[in-house]
Order: sequence, then C-alpha cells, then structure tokens
Amino acid sequence: MEDSTRAARIQEMVSRLRENVQRIIVGKDEAINLALIALLCRGHILVEDVPGIGKTTLSKALAQSLGCTFKRIQFTPDLMPSDVTGVNFFNLKTSDFEFRPGPIFSQVVLADEINRATPRTQSALLEAMQERQSTVDGVTMPLPEPFLVMATQNPIEMEGTFPLPEAQLDRFMVRIKLGYPSPEEESDILLRFERDTMLPDLEAVTDSDELGRMQALVTTVRVDETVRTYIVSITQATRGHSGLTLGASPRAALALYKTCQANAAIDGRDFVSPDDVKAMAPSVLSHRMIITSNSRLRGSTTEQIVNEVLSSVSVPIER
Repeated sequence: MEDSTRAARIQEMVSRLRENVQRIIVGKDEAINLALIALLCRGHILVEDVPGIGKTTLSKALAQSLGCTFKRIQFTPDLMPSDVTGVNFFNLKTSDFEFRPGPIFSQVVLADEINRATPRTQSALLEAMQERQSTVDGVTMPLPEPFLVMATQNPIEMEGTFPLPEAQLDRFMVRIKLGYPSPEEESDILLRFERDTMLPDLEAVTDSDELGRMQALVTTVRVDETVRTYIVSITQATRGHSGLTLGASPRAALALYKTCQANAAIDGRDFVSPDDVKAMAPSVLSHRMIITSNSRLRGSTTEQIVNEVLSSVSVPIER
C-alpha cells in the first residue's frame, strides 16, 4: 500500500468522525482535532475548563461516534477504587466468588470531574491508563481495545478537590481547553437547542476494527532523523529551563512523537514536519511540567514556557 493511500484512509475516517461530532459541538474545531489525534495514538485525554463549556458533551459525542462501549464515572470524594475497577462478590447460588467488572472495563471511559476523587481512587486509573489492564485481588485482567480515558476537571473551583499527581497527569497524552464560544457560535448553540435541550444520540460512523487499523497506519508515518532530534532537543530544553522545577519526561517525548505522526496523517501527509512539532507541543507538554513559584508569581504559565522553548530551539531544515 502506498504511503499516500494510507494517509487518505486515515483522513477519510477522521473526516467522518469530525463531522459527526460537530453535529453537537458547535465550533471548537481545534479541540475536536486534538481529541481525534489522541484517539489515533491510543492516548488519553484531559479536558480542562470552566463548567458549561461542553467538556462532558464532547466526550459523549466522541464515544457515540465510535460505536464503542461507553461508561461514565462521576468522581466524588466518597468514590472507592473498587467502584472503578470492580469487585469480587460471593454468589450464594453458586457458593463461589464472582467478579463484577467496574466501569473501567469499557472501551471509552468518561472520568467526570476526576479531581474530586481522593488520590487513592485516582490511583486506580494509573495501571489501566498505562498498561491497559486492571488488577483486582491479585488477578490481572486485560482491558478491551480500543481503550480511551477522557477525564474532565474544572480548574477554577478548587474547594473539595484533590490536584492530580504528576504521575497521573503524565499519562494523559493531550490536554484540551475548550474556551468560551464566540458570539456567533453561542447564537448557533441557542438556535440548535431552542426546542429540545436534550442532546441527540449520534449514529456510529466507524467501529473498533476500523479504528484499530487506522491506529496501526498512523505509526507508519515517516519521521526524519532531524525531526526526531528536534523533538528530543525540545524536551531536553524543558528540563533545564529556569522557570520549571519539572520538565517533560521521556513519556512526554514519546507522546509528542506519536501525536506529530497523527497530525501529519490527518493533514494528508506521510511524513512529519517541524510544523507538526510546533503545533502539538503546547497541548502535549504543558500539563506535564511544574512551574517554579517565582515564575508563577510573575504570571508565567507552562504554555508560555513551552512557547519560549520552541523559540529557543533551532528548527531543522526540511530536506
């Protein structure tokens, strides 16, 4: 199969998914693209913004479009790890223990307001997100494929929340910020839902088998040695930046590498360019880094530091 044909197949499937999600999500093309890129890379998504923006709606729309099994977990302070992973219970009829799987054993899992659960419950997701398996009472069970965790959190209301630990944040491939709609988009939202505030059910436009094939094709997108060196130089530069106490990890470098491949494929190309790296770096790296207290007092953000690093690292000349 020619490289151009592979890119065209990925582009066609992504176009179907994007158009289906846009039936509910007004605007926000960049956020939808980021979600689809993470999906193609078998990565997880953190959607962070104020209430009422459409974080949960985006998650549901994507799950319905994929035709995959979907479970929603409403994270609360009293949620237990067994409520996520499942539990062994004694069946009186069979006089034996049986395993009742938790919502984590779904293909698409919506972790709503994930920062409202205790660290103990949050840690129940670590093994699932990284190794795509879950261990209950010493028995390890594989999770279904594809497996995607979409977590939402409100960064404004911090009372009664538990900040996600760095190990948890590092397992999210991208962080998406939706932002407020423009006046035209908000007017379109009012017209679209003036008679019925209930969101319509979307028909699936793909299935897990096709998605798996496209995920495999994305890994064949060529990355030149100069671009690979460029990615490494960027992550290395974050570790020595004076405004950061924690830079990007090797897992972050791998996530940047994979999302660049997906971004190129969505654009119809069979090769990664430095522009793909610049486009993906803020969404992939910024949530994984810890800013110093002095930088925070000066009003700096991790997004600004990522842009500073991108400006300081030499861009390779394309062949």
